[in-house]
Amino acid sequence: MLPEILDLSSIRDAYAKGMTPLDLVEEVIARCNASDDPAIFITRAPDDMLRSAAKELMARAPEANSLPLWGIPFAVKDNIDVAGLPTTAACPAYEYSPEADATLIARLKAAGALVVGKTNLDQFATGLNGTRSPYGAPRCVFDKAYVSGGSSSGSAIAMASGLVAFSLGTDTAGSGRVPAAFNNLVGIKPTPGLVPNTGVIPACRSVDVVTVFAATVGDGIVVRRIMEGYDAADPFSAEAVPVGLPASGLRIGVLDGAEREFYGNKAYEALYDAAIERAKSLGATIVPFDYAPFREAAELLYNGPWVAERLAAVKDFIATNADDFDPTVRSIIEGAKAYDAVAAFEGRYKLEALRQKAKVEWSKVDVLMLPTSPTTYSVEEMLADPIARNGHFGRYTNFANLFGYAGIAIPAGFDPAGHLPSGVTLIGPGFSDGALGPFADAMHRALAAGMGKDKTAAIPEASRVKPMDDGTISVVVVGAHLTGMPLNHELTGPGGTLVKSCRTAGDYRLFVLPNTTPPKPGLIREPGFDGKGLEVEVWKLPPAGFGRFVANIPAPLGIGKLTLDDGSQVSGFLCEAHAVSGAREITELGGWRAYIKELRG
Repeated sequence: MLPEILDLSSIRDAYAKGMTPLDLVEEVIARCNASDDPAIFITRAPDDMLRSAAKELMARAPEANSLPLWGIPFAVKDNIDVAGLPTTAACPAYEYSPEADATLIARLKAAGALVVGKTNLDQFATGLNGTRSPYGAPRCVFDKAYVSGGSSSGSAIAMASGLVAFSLGTDTAGSGRVPAAFNNLVGIKPTPGLVPNTGVIPACRSVDVVTVFAATVGDGIVVRRIMEGYDAADPFSAEAVPVGLPASGLRIGVLDGAEREFYGNKAYEALYDAAIERAKSLGATIVPFDYAPFREAAELLYNGPWVAERLAAVKDFIATNADDFDPTVRSIIEGAKAYDAVAAFEGRYKLEALRQKAKVEWSKVDVLMLPTSPTTYSVEEMLADPIARNGHFGRYTNFANLFGYAGIAIPAGFDPAGHLPSGVTLIGPGFSDGALGPFADAMHRALAAGMGKDKTAAIPEASRVKPMDDGTISVVVVGAHLTGMPLNHELTGPGGTLVKSCRTAGDYRLFVLPNTTPPKPGLIREPGFDGKGLEVEVWKLPPAGFGRFVANIPAPLGIGKLTLDDGSQVSGFLCEAHAVSGAREITELGGWRAYIKELRG
């Protein structure tokens, strides 16, 4: 018996117990036929096509779960090419029949996944609300009077309704994140360039990304990893170098003061505050930051020359078929005619200036945590003011791809009536996609608000995201290499990152080494000494950086194993015992910072 909301681990368990992909296909067909939302799909895969795909999979890979996505059903936003199914971008007159799969679809199929159908969207992926399609407006799974979010509307509802185990969206301004928030889902937004866009109809080609809707963070990451990888056929494809984040003590930037805007939605504001408290309970350090440069960058996407990219994508078609466009979509795209080449360069200059201001804020934090959307609206409300209210949804999303960031949208719970869900998004530096996963997963699990429309579903343990094994080497520092101290650059220069601040076990003593510049301490271990432990920091270095770092350590200091207050052992600075003979002991001060403070008076 499959659960109401499909996820990778539940399906794999069913296969391990004897279910076949053909059995699952029949279940998916039955679920799709029973769906009460007729606007989810633009084109479903014919039943016999889906059955044939399952049979072909069983023939080429007969062993259950022998491929990463063996027999996993998924839905595809209808601006992504799937061979054998038409592509429309939610514009019937634009329809064509692709001869080949998009690169990422080919990769997913090779991994064993089965395409269930092509899903509805705001036409030409222009919108964040889900109402701009001639194929109808998919509705929030919790209240059909409310918008689904867009533009990846059908994909989110297919996933949240339990019709598929994951679905694909695209994201230029937030289309892979906003629908996740409105339907209690996870939305994985890769760094631009990480997942190739070959075979994807562009909205803004320079900043578009393909996204994943999933029941859990772990499921979404599995899918993203299969899709990602350099593709020379995509001019914006990138060869990624993963960026790490602290494994603990994460500094999370949150909104403060005038930058907190929820358009009167007190319930969403309270859910954001609750998410901040949840992050704090998981060990994060909460840091208010200035959102202004990010907000100003966000405004450029629709109120700046980047809208001209939308026109570039469809310029020939709109020249002959303007009347086939949704009126709101047409007005947005034709608005690009107000921008010329000068405006394009001026917009670029402004973006780069804002990027410099954003760097100042990043120096204070490791990641940002923002409301995925500050509010929601009914379909009726959205249609009454489609430009302004759609813009409200993008207040905290539009900047991310312009700046090249990674993001994971996670549920944030329901309003006090248990009626409508909200969400928050963790935003990290470009290519921190993998590093964002463990904390995003921990946040989702701590919420305990189910998955999709099933508010009581338990998040499977099998999908838990483990801390990244990024190949770095940990080192404990106690003196001049601490954050803010004179030699800290020897850690940060080769790419070191702070993991945590903590204390040693109680049997260590600290001394001031004589005649050292800059001043340095000597740490020795004395078994049986009953102290309170000493303040230290744990850092991570790339292997090459660690080698250079160790090679520069002068005698009488060296690297050995230190025991920390949690019982773990990590390589770190120790001193030869003879060097502290006659030296001043400062163990009672609790650490080197206290000594430096005393020294400075």
